[in-house]
Amino acid sequence: MAIVKEFRDFAMRGNVVDLAVGVIIGAAFGKIVDSVVNDLIMPVVGIAFKADFSNLYVPLSSKVPEGLALADARKLGPVFAWGNFVTVVLNFVILAFIVFLLVKGINSLKKKEEAAPAAPAAPSKEEVLLTEIRDLLAAGKR
Repeated sequence: MAIVKEFRDFAMRGNVVDLAVGVIIGAAFGKIVDSVVNDLIMPVVGIAFKADFSNLYVPLSSKVPEGLALADARKLGPVFAWGNFVTVVLNFVILAFIVFLLVKGINSLKKKEEAAPAAPAAPSKEEVLLTEIRDLLAAGKR
């Protein structure tokens, strides 16, 4: 039973829970980025190539004819799916840039909190009196 309690304590520690929340939000955010790339950006890029960009490939076998959809071409033989690869790389670049902006924003908020130091506390009555006594003694020795 001690191992169950130990595992529960480990799983409920703040870092593990925070990590789990981060992974779940990251997965959902990844789907949003996929949708932005596949549904908004790649159709515009596809207009420039006059084709569905994710279906652009080079056949690596004589069994694979040109012009098929990528899924159909893969069933017939090996293909060099460069359009799909570029789509995935674009997904990664956009996701990495957004994460960079989020981290940069969080770091700037932390710096603002650190940059505003608390005002020093006013000296206590004892310190004020001791300072006055010191100054009087110093003035009297002259």
